[in-house]
Amino acid sequence: MKGQKVSVDRELCYGSAECVHRAPAVFEFVDGFGVVRPGQEEAGDAPEILEAAEKCPSQAISITLTDAPSSPDRP
Repeated sequence: MKGQKVSVDRELCYGSAECVHRAPAVFEFVDGFGVVRPGQEEAGDAPEILEAAEKCPSQAISITLTDAPSSPDRP
């Protein structure tokens, strides 16, 4: 099964903080930009992450498929 990796493109991000508002456990605000918290890169399949990506005004959030499952607890 494929996992989903989330990332933020700092070249596109202009610091609206929508991601942090929608999913504070996964995103944080550093130096005026949204970033994925360390260790949360594989959280791309969570509903709040999908919503954050959809609502990002600069479209800076990417969710990509990976070869590994998104959570070790899931088959």
